[in-house]
Amino acid sequence: MQRLSRPTFSEPSHHRSMPCSVGSLLAAGRRVAVAGKALHTPLCAVAAARMGHASMRGGSGSQVSMHRQRAMASAASPAGQQAPQAVAQSATAGDLKRLEDLPWDNSFVRELPGDPERKNVVRQVTGALYSRVHPTPPSGEPRVVAYSRQVAELIGLQPLECERPEFGLVMAGAAGLPGTEPYAQCYGGHQFGQWAGQLGDGRAITLGEVAAPAAPQQASSTPGDTPGYIPGAPPPARWELQLKGAGKTPYSRRADGRAVLRSSIREYVASEAMAALGVPTTRALCCVATGDQVLRDMFYNGDAKWEPGAVVCRVAPSFVRFGTFQLPASRGQGEEALVRTLADYVIRRHFPRLAPRLATAATADPAT
Repeated sequence: MQRLSRPTFSEPSHHRSMPCSVGSLLAAGRRVAVAGKALHTPLCAVAAARMGHASMRGGSGSQVSMHRQRAMASAASPAGQQAPQAVAQSATAGDLKRLEDLPWDNSFVRELPGDPERKNVVRQVTGALYSRVHPTPPSGEPRVVAYSRQVAELIGLQPLECERPEFGLVMAGAAGLPGTEPYAQCYGGHQFGQWAGQLGDGRAITLGEVAAPAAPQQASSTPGDTPGYIPGAPPPARWELQLKGAGKTPYSRRADGRAVLRSSIREYVASEAMAALGVPTTRALCCVATGDQVLRDMFYNGDAKWEPGAVVCRVAPSFVRFGTFQLPASRGQGEEALVRTLADYVIRRHFPRLAPRLATAATADPAT
């Protein structure tokens, strides 16, 4: 079995690394969440020490507030303007880009049929594979809890961009980013052993697709050896960025569209640990505390409590799943064309080596 490289590690000087197991990290995060308090930053350094990630303080509330309007207008900032010190220090990082310069290519919304209704209200969506919806800004002050340098480089982002105040605002859904076309995907699935019909992204909002750097930033020079993805497969041409916990969508049903800090830490740590072990999985760019309180019944015993809210930015070549095909197929002839359209898109974008066979088969038998 090929030995996989350990993710790179960077830590601010005001944090000290402490040896800790993933289990104790999650247990500590749960204790803090139960107490209804924000996660103490040095605990994030524990995750960084174990997973090779960077952690940071979000700054004082007044400092973040001062940057909120600046983040909203970041698209209008000329490239020649003075950048934050963290950006200037990493300006020589080759193909790695600033946050507002990421090359977005939103093929999913461009090439597939979407929901014509633009109101963000819970409903059944038919004849479409997604609904356009924007994240709901939190009322609190977002703060970056931790971020992955390796994933930042994977999508072509300068890792130190994650230290900018604007980064936390964007990843919490409090500020927009030029080039993104946010949407929630429509799909079906099973729950409790029964077909549940339409499910969809009830609290996840995809920002869009970032074109992968020409030369992926990874330790191995062997194509396809990106940690966490199928060995020997072509490296992804694009990465989808999705905010989990970013607010309600047309698929939220009776939920609030939010996520809590304890489960967000769990997903962040688990996904990056699996990737480091070579298990194909989604990645996590960052975990951001929103500053809001979210009501959750942790043990499902009727004793709901307020907990710190958070958003995880998940990264994957695609968030298309079996249920994306299942829902239109289950609805019968009226939506069978959606299944074919989606299949053609997935082959064209993610399995291009199969496209010639598909064309040959279609020529031999038009019914296929």
